Amino acid sequence: MDAFMGHDVTFGADADEVVFLGNAQQLPVLGADPYLNRLLIKFCEEARSHRTVSSTFRVDVENAIAPLLPHGKARAPEIARRLGVSPRTLVRRLAAEGLTFSTVLDRLRADLARRYLQDGGLSISKIAWMLGYREVSAFTHAYKRWTGRTPRKARALEKRPASPLAFDRGRSS
Repeated sequence: MDAFMGHDVTFGADADEVVFLGNAQQLPVLGADPYLNRLLIKFCEEARSHRTVSSTFRVDVENAIAPLLPHGKARAPEIARRLGVSPRTLVRRLAAEGLTFSTVLDRLRADLARRYLQDGGLSISKIAWMLGYREVSAFTHAYKRWTGRTPRKARALEKRPASPLAFDRGRSS
């Protein structure tokens, strides 16, 4: 451990922590994927822009959830910690707006899933990961609950061109 960390490691200490030098945040992240980062930010912003948001707290919760989704760490206690409130306050403030944490998480995932599926370059398994699902089957089940169809079916319907007959009928009326 000492060789890996480049410093003496103390076991049995009172706290678990890793201390970095002050300039560590300026160092590049090895293996970072700038394309994926830009894509995720773009999709999150687009998904949020199409929603009518009645609460700034809900937006704060969604903003705290979004970066944690791919890591599977979007849990109420963690979101409360990031927002600087207790888990009970998080529950209470969402309840005051007629929401639950699960509802906010589920709706955000559903909105993002629809956007991600429009990008043919993203595989279903990558979308599942980006939304925080460990298994594609869990994502497929959730998507079917949201829309009544599987992600593959939704993507196929999205790619299908409009019927010329439907277009002609639309012009004649």
